Amino acid sequence: MVMFDMLIKNGKVVFPDKVQTTNIGVKDGRIVAIGAELAGADSVIDAAGQYVFPGMIDVHVHFSDPGRDYWEGFCTGSQMMAAGGVTTFFDMPLNGIPSTVNKEALYLKSDRGKAESYTDFALWGGLVPGNEEDLAELAEEGVIGFKAFLSTTGNKEFENVDDITLLNGMKIIAGLGKVLALHSESGPITDWLAARKIEAGHVTADDYLETRPVAAEAEAVQRALYYAEVTGCPLHFVHISSHEAITKIEEAKKKGMDVTVETCPHYLLFNHEALRGYGPVAKCAPPLRKQDEQEKLIKLLIDQKFDMISSDHSPCTSDLKDSAVYNIFQAWGGISGGQFSFLSMMELALKYEIPFEQIANITALNPAERFGLKAKGKIAEGYDADFILVSTDEPFTVSEDNFFAKNKISLYIGHTFPCRINSTINRGKLLFHDGRIQAAGPEGEWIKPVQQIEIKS
Repeated sequence: MVMFDMLIKNGKVVFPDKVQTTNIGVKDGRIVAIGAELAGADSVIDAAGQYVFPGMIDVHVHFSDPGRDYWEGFCTGSQMMAAGGVTTFFDMPLNGIPSTVNKEALYLKSDRGKAESYTDFALWGGLVPGNEEDLAELAEEGVIGFKAFLSTTGNKEFENVDDITLLNGMKIIAGLGKVLALHSESGPITDWLAARKIEAGHVTADDYLETRPVAAEAEAVQRALYYAEVTGCPLHFVHISSHEAITKIEEAKKKGMDVTVETCPHYLLFNHEALRGYGPVAKCAPPLRKQDEQEKLIKLLIDQKFDMISSDHSPCTSDLKDSAVYNIFQAWGGISGGQFSFLSMMELALKYEIPFEQIANITALNPAERFGLKAKGKIAEGYDADFILVSTDEPFTVSEDNFFAKNKISLYIGHTFPCRINSTINRGKLLFHDGRIQAAGPEGEWIKPVQQIEIKS
């Protein structure tokens, strides 16, 4: 008797609090049974010797669709995510044309996602000067939250917020029951330092690092926290790269503030020597820190001070990362690496003996709970059948051939991970297996938060 659409047998299943060898039964895209005696399915996957994780939720990616899909679009980007074990991603509101700062732009983007994405996705809205009146409508239409910059963006369609816009926006977002994600670097500090370097003709990798010091991140984080105290706005700090910033966030959490924080794998696996050695391909903002700061970040990861891990996948075309560019300030700042976030966490887990349950929580459960994805984030009955099947005894070396991004430009090219993703399953459908995309076409869904928006007085 066929009871399930899919049966995953004999896998070492990673639950939020334990790892247990068992079977998982899937029906209509959901997990309907977990147990040792399950049998009867249209499709059976023998996961013996493999770990079965919940699919990763990457809350921070930049697919420049619509308008700049030649950098990365939903089609290639979502396949890349599937190859990396990501079953749900959150697309940021900038880099596409138009930026997602009103309802019309949101639906241009969502239509592209629904037509092209192989995995499930959610969409951020933007907070920029002049769009405060659009925030309520964006929230009603299903954005996952809002994103703003405290440093200069270089994007005229998505400018950084001034202090008054930030305060007004925070108050509105708090009333909408949403979260504000912040790129937290002090614009005055970074702009002033960069102008002095460029004027003096000092444009090396070392000069770039010096224009975006830890102090710029720490100042912006502290200012945002003060504003959140005044407005009551929930905050999510993106790509935090310093121990000092985490110290301030930890103090806020102890006071009971509604704050979460992410970091990215490139801050944990690499340091400033990569920018010095590889040039623009390793340029990002905040920058890769020196080795001593990198070591502090790894300790913070081990001590569970980061709520979640995201890729900040930020692709571009090769001309914008030209290694011949002498002026590092002219190169595009962003790491293309969304395919390798989960593998990076596995590498760190194996090296530093971090429990696999902890990895599952920071890559899936915590982002699901933070952003109201009630059917995602863990392996349990009633949840979406989103899985990663991983071998820890097979290495994987990144090459242009197995990197699924549109533009094969990445700091990870040539890196060898001590583990391999064998399969990715999204809502019971096999997306990726044995190095290939298996899905016949894009069937990803636009995921919106479950909770209702409550207007607060």
